[in-house]
Amino acid sequence: MAKIMIVDDSRILRKILTNTLTEAGHEVIADAGNGKEALLLLEKIKPDLITLDITMPVMDGLEALTQIKANYPDIKVIMVSAAGQKNKVMEALKGGASDFLQKPFEPEDVINIISKFA
Repeated sequence: MAKIMIVDDSRILRKILTNTLTEAGHEVIADAGNGKEALLLLEKIKPDLITLDITMPVMDGLEALTQIKANYPDIKVIMVSAAGQKNKVMEALKGGASDFLQKPFEPEDVINIISKFA
């Protein structure tokens, strides 16, 4: 099973994802509220996979994705987007994201996407 970091500015969403992934047998080794926090954590830990929200304060998911892929190219990144962000999702996929998850989502949606890479 995968070691996962969750990056989202919503504490509630981080908790939902943590519970869903833990129940499916994955290990959530860290979470962060923005891209800058995620990059600082990546200096200390090496997850197999990151769920990365697109829209966040301080550093958004697209900027964080660019830096993650430049410094940690083997880490899989699943972008998390709200409805209506199709252009940003396409930009993220071109920038190296492995897949995307659209909010709102069901637990089985999360498991199906993560299982492709874990």
